Amino acid sequence: MKEDSIYERLGGQNSIDTVVDIFYKKVLADDSVNYFFIKTDMERQIRKQREFLSYAFGGPTKYDGKRLIEAHKNAVLAGLNDSHFDTIVKHLSSTLFELAVDDDN
Repeated sequence: MKEDSIYERLGGQNSIDTVVDIFYKKVLADDSVNYFFIKTDMERQIRKQREFLSYAFGGPTKYDGKRLIEAHKNAVLAGLNDSHFDTIVKHLSSTLFELAVDDDN
């Protein structure tokens, strides 16, 4: 029996879209990281993040964006470090938790 992908277990594209929308609301409200997004086209960013997470979780979306190291090069030059990464992970984790996506899904 084929095991469902994480994408399917999360609820498909509608769930991915909801996760990304809530996640970015948290990130943009957080003064410790939101300044990295001042010059970012957020509509494009959200679209790319939806594509990336769909792809990463085994969904049907093909991700053709930049490699992570290239995509974050300017942020690293602006001071992005492990503490910022930890904050971003916290926002993503809390969003998944709030939407009842747990480790067993």
